[in-house]
Amino acid sequence: MDLFDLNGNENGAKPLAERMRANNLNDFIGQKHIVAESSLLRRAISLDRLGSCIFWGPPGTGKTTLAHIISQTTHGEFIKLNAVQAGVADVKRAVEEARNNLKMYGKRTYLMLDECHRFNKTQSDSLLPAIEQGTIIFIGSTTENPYASMTPAIVSRCRIFEFKRLSEEDIRGAMEKALKDKRKGLGGYAVEMAPEALEHIARVSGGDLRTAYNALELAVLTTPPAADGSIKVTLADAEQSIQKKALSYNEDAYYDYLSAFCKSLRGSDSNAALYYAMRLVEGGCDPMMIARRLSIHAAEDIGMADPNALNVAASAMYIFEKTGYPEGLEPLCEAIIYVCEAPKSNTVEIAMNAAKKDAREVRDDEGVPPYLKDNAFGDKQTKAQSAGYKYPHNYAGGYVEQQYLPDKLKDAIYYTPTDYGFEKTVKEIRRNKGKLK
Repeated sequence: MDLFDLNGNENGAKPLAERMRANNLNDFIGQKHIVAESSLLRRAISLDRLGSCIFWGPPGTGKTTLAHIISQTTHGEFIKLNAVQAGVADVKRAVEEARNNLKMYGKRTYLMLDECHRFNKTQSDSLLPAIEQGTIIFIGSTTENPYASMTPAIVSRCRIFEFKRLSEEDIRGAMEKALKDKRKGLGGYAVEMAPEALEHIARVSGGDLRTAYNALELAVLTTPPAADGSIKVTLADAEQSIQKKALSYNEDAYYDYLSAFCKSLRGSDSNAALYYAMRLVEGGCDPMMIARRLSIHAAEDIGMADPNALNVAASAMYIFEKTGYPEGLEPLCEAIIYVCEAPKSNTVEIAMNAAKKDAREVRDDEGVPPYLKDNAFGDKQTKAQSAGYKYPHNYAGGYVEQQYLPDKLKDAIYYTPTDYGFEKTVKEIRRNKGKLK
């Protein structure tokens, strides 16, 4: 106990999300795909054999909490840095401390680095030797794709664990626990939470538990008590606390509207698609849900008939993510119209499913044709076989007929272009290639 904080004021001043942070794996919420009983990560933590790793995922999904649990359950020292604030000097100091711990006490040191994607090359290079030599066990936490945002040398020496957004059930259960917990949560208040208020926060928090906790705490602390001392949190209170309007339809209607939107895209009715999209948004649906569905349908229902549709949909999703509501709605609506009015073809989906079926079911004994194999490190026989490869650019039009599929699948056809949109051009390109034979 802190002698200067006998009344627990410091802990009470912490946000609910911090107070409710799990201290062990049994209390950890979500991410069952990486912390299940038999999972590699759980075994490594319990046996104190965890190697360098990177936790990658959206905010509020448990990355820092899991790192905190590791610090509580391992027998090593634990150093925490934030990549936004830490410089090369801080890294060197941490590495030197880790080296001393290992040399003098035989203890390993875990270096937890928040926002690790913000580390530049110089900072990363100062850390790399310590990771390679095992002086420190690196645990990075990032919301950005580490393969694209971090130094490859660091990423290649770490195991990547991808965190997913929490489910509504996970978030609702966590909030219910916080309402009952008298020591760390809101159990000291006589809270009467309307079920629809709890459902609303769980739904619109977007899988972010920190957002849900913050909204819950704000709703409880700002709602005036009734005459009997009880705090009755209504749906209106929940809406104000999380600043998102509740869905003005029930769950069944929500999925009906979403289904109607998707089928309007496929049916090329831009008027209907725009209406259902705006009905969903006005009802409280996260527009990013619409943007994600739009991108999928650009590939599923248009595909090669107009490859640019996927670019338009992806651009709209990116712009909305960066600008938010309401400005981001306009490019999103433009993309909805484009996807609706574009020529339709589902040949990409047909090709994908057919190739996936063969990949799973056809036994490929001989594998890749010999002349297509990588011969960089092959023996004389492999190099001799690879000499049979026909380099397309040595032939007229940059094309030469050649078998690329394994023998068992040499006659398989997965993608067949239609006569619509760009696929008509693809057909013409194929015909021209046939003239080059």
